[in-house]
Amino acid sequence: MAQYKTAVLVIFGAVYLFLVLSKKYRATAIWIGIAAIYCLSRGHLRLTEMFLNINWTVLGIFAGTLILAEFFIESKVPVLLSDWIINRTRTVGMAMLWVCVLSSVLSIAVENVATVLIVAPIAIALSKRINISPVPFLVGISIASNLQGTATLIGDPPSMILAAQGIFDIKDGQLVHRVMNFFHFFWFHGKPGIFFAVQVGAVLSFLVLYLFYRRYRQSTGKVQIEHVTSWVPTVLLGVMIVALAITTTIRFWMAGVVCMVVAGVGLLWSSRRDWEQTKTILKRYDYSTTAFLAGVFIIVHALEDAGVVTDIAEYIKVTVGESPVFAYIFVVWFSVFFSAFVDNVPYITAMLPVVAKVSADMGMPNNYLLAFGLLIGSCLGGNITHVGASANIVSIGILRREGHHVSFWDFAKIGLPFTIAATIGGSLFIWLFWGG
Repeated sequence: MAQYKTAVLVIFGAVYLFLVLSKKYRATAIWIGIAAIYCLSRGHLRLTEMFLNINWTVLGIFAGTLILAEFFIESKVPVLLSDWIINRTRTVGMAMLWVCVLSSVLSIAVENVATVLIVAPIAIALSKRINISPVPFLVGISIASNLQGTATLIGDPPSMILAAQGIFDIKDGQLVHRVMNFFHFFWFHGKPGIFFAVQVGAVLSFLVLYLFYRRYRQSTGKVQIEHVTSWVPTVLLGVMIVALAITTTIRFWMAGVVCMVVAGVGLLWSSRRDWEQTKTILKRYDYSTTAFLAGVFIIVHALEDAGVVTDIAEYIKVTVGESPVFAYIFVVWFSVFFSAFVDNVPYITAMLPVVAKVSADMGMPNNYLLAFGLLIGSCLGGNITHVGASANIVSIGILRREGHHVSFWDFAKIGLPFTIAATIGGSLFIWLFWGG
């Protein structure tokens, strides 16, 4: 068993190192790691067990929302909203601040990378019109989109993962699993939820963006309002959100089914309207990230099965002692630092059982405090660097194609204070309501 644990830990470490050094072939790397663990397990892990540990509900929510996001982009509704904002602000700085707010709001229901692709062309065009660098604006758009993805169940994969498997009550020393529904992100056990913690962080972090953007006092002029091609995707997105709010209060597994059904309706509508566009959207779908997300569940299960999770929990307990305060601070800020450089999906999936074990060992009645702190820290930490989140990488790629090189410092000088402000605000809010 000791040799098996060592092998699992080494393979997981190798895969994680690859994810740190390369943002390509992530799904391939993680499935190679899974194959290696399976071969070395000598029958300890069964194929059926591995695939049953994939959270298919999370995959269904992710896939359905991603497909609907593509239709939402093609409908031009987000661009219409951006144009409306620009035409109602006087200066470039304030226009871009409100565009960042729009990016943040859109990412509550639309995947972060898709949000950047929606809004980035507007910032590029506005920058060219007045001959200034678009770098600070694209950085602001990407970090703003990452912020609000944490706020709701459908905003980002880590939130979906937390909702599906991260909440436990401790009764008689045993972990009792609780799933979170859509409403729990707003109000949970009689207290304000993660959504409001993110909003507190958002107020402070957008104050940081305001201080950066207020120097851009050039006039925006007027832009031509984009013509909306169809309101159907917007309606479908609204239907999906309402359906999620209802089904997650009944049976969580229904949420994945609902998202896929509504996405199927969208595909049927689109195929009858414009088959060529539908084929383009299906080709553009992020199959790689879907496969990556599925693989994360399997490789993290292997870590739990080998006892690695228990070892990490014991290390954290020794490090922070018996103090919930120190445990919370450690989880939040270690997550911020770690997620600044690596993908937060495998990190949060691996750490959720760890914080559950730490909570139980400390005699805490549940793991809500540490789990919420883990989500806040791991999702916001990616805003520090240009490699910390997929949306950041996409923004840098867009800027590179436009001939603008973005250094580590160019990104961090905005991302770091933004992250510190958002994390302090969000984590203090969680401690205020959940620390007692």
